[in-house]
Amino acid sequence: MQNKRSWFSAFIEPGTLIKLRTAALLGFVLFVLLFSASCSGSLFKVKPVSKLPAMPASAASANVGSLSFRASPLLTDEETQELFESNLQLAGLLPVRLEIVHNSGDAVEIRKLKFRLQDGADITWKLISAKQAISRILKANGVFAYNPNSRNTFEKEFRAYEFNLKDPVTHAEAKRQGLLIFLSPKKDPVSSPKNLTLTIEGLAQPVSIRLN
Repeated sequence: MQNKRSWFSAFIEPGTLIKLRTAALLGFVLFVLLFSASCSGSLFKVKPVSKLPAMPASAASANVGSLSFRASPLLTDEETQELFESNLQLAGLLPVRLEIVHNSGDAVEIRKLKFRLQDGADITWKLISAKQAISRILKANGVFAYNPNSRNTFEKEFRAYEFNLKDPVTHAEAKRQGLLIFLSPKKDPVSSPKNLTLTIEGLAQPVSIRLN
């Protein structure tokens, strides 16, 4: 190794060699910076919430007086790919679009409402948070190495879709929309579940909405 180094140095001035090494080091640093910058966007291309299409006319509904509910499940990979550029069904996730309309009267607290999703076999699906869903999405899509900023961006954009259950629904707001995300009973990929029913508890009386 020493002979090769001496032979190479014999044809290049010491100062030139130092400059070459410095240039190589700067080039490497520049590459790393450019690579990091190119990976600083979201892990997936999430469609802005403002671009979300209107609730389907076929969405199931229920009216309890001061509030009206409409709900529609996103059953296909195409639907979730369109919104999140990722396969939520593969991760065992079933997003359900929910819309609440305040018809009249005082503000209505909804933080204590409980949402249960059951399929045709009377098996209950677990409601999970957007943060929990994100972990499953990354695992199912094989995303293990990433820029932390890219994950933070994806989390922010994805969580913007999560239905707000913390704040009261007021007549001034009129309408609130978002996603409830349910995890399949055995955490298996979702494949065309039948006879889904969304039950809402915590009101004067339970509300059941047949989704499909």
